[in-house]
Amino acid sequence: MVVKQAADVRLVAFACEAGMGSSLIGANQLKKRLKDAGLAVDVIHSPVNEIPVTTDVVIAHEGLAARARQAAPQAVVLSFRNFMNNTASDLLIKQLTAGEPVSADSSLAS
Repeated sequence: MVVKQAADVRLVAFACEAGMGSSLIGANQLKKRLKDAGLAVDVIHSPVNEIPVTTDVVIAHEGLAARARQAAPQAVVLSFRNFMNNTASDLLIKQLTAGEPVSADSSLAS
């Protein structure tokens, strides 16, 4: 399991099947939430098979999580079940704000 220190998280990729639509909306929502929390982290949207190697954290629907782990083995992969209740973004913001190590090993991620 990949773990990143909160201070080392610079780039988050919100991944989806083709890199359009849902990932763009999710990325924009996450950008706003991170900014509101005072966190200086870049957020992009990306097709799951084209996640940049510089990505520290990937947020993806649970159906894409395994592919995201293969495409970005260097990144923490947080998954969620429902776009309307994205627990992966909640977990990431909680961990970054608290300065905790970022990992998918939490009861909040689902």
